[in-house]
Order: sequence, then C-alpha cells, then structure tokens
Amino acid sequence: MNIIKWMFTIMFGLFVIIVVVQNYDAFSTSVVFRLDLLFFKWESPAISLYLISVITFCVGVIFTGLYSMLERFRLKKEIRTLKKDVKNKERELTSLRNLPVTAEDMETDVHSQQ
Repeated sequence: MNIIKWMFTIMFGLFVIIVVVQNYDAFSTSVVFRLDLLFFKWESPAISLYLISVITFCVGVIFTGLYSMLERFRLKKEIRTLKKDVKNKERELTSLRNLPVTAEDMETDVHSQQ
C-alpha cells in the first residue's frame, strides 16, 4: 500500500511539473494586489503567479495538517473514553457473573414466572 501512495505522489508531482513547464509564460506574469478602503490604502509589490501558487499550496498543506492533527487528537480522546467505558462494562459483567446463586433466588424466580 505504501508503494501505491508513493507512485501516486510521484505521478502527481510529474503532472504539476508538466503543467508548469507548458504554462511558463502564464505563471511568470506578475500581479499586484490592491486594497483601497475609505481609511486605508495598500498595494503589494509585484508578485509572480509562481510564488502565489507555491504560497497558496503551502498554506493549504499547513491548514490541512493542523486540521488532521486536531482530528487525530479528538479521535484519540474518544478512543480512550470508549476503552475506559468497555473496561467498566467488563468489570461490571465479571462481578455479575461471580454472584452466588442460592436456592432462595431459584424459588423466587420460579414463583414470579407463574
């Protein structure tokens, strides 16, 4: 399974390289971002689309990693809680199995069924 993951990763990397090489002129275009509010005006320096693409990809990877870490911690906590619950249920079941059965209990059960 690990080999299949690596193969898909390599194929995706090759696909990205092919797209970048074939669209070199479009990606090398510079862009300037402007923000014009009533009280604030800002203009970014010229940034190539290559840099914007890389930054956007890295931000996406970081956010995805943080989200998956938080989800993993939540699931680990849930697993711990469920294991504790199972342990308590097993302890209760064991104590119920070990209760002594007496003749009185048998007579009460027979009379209650009739």
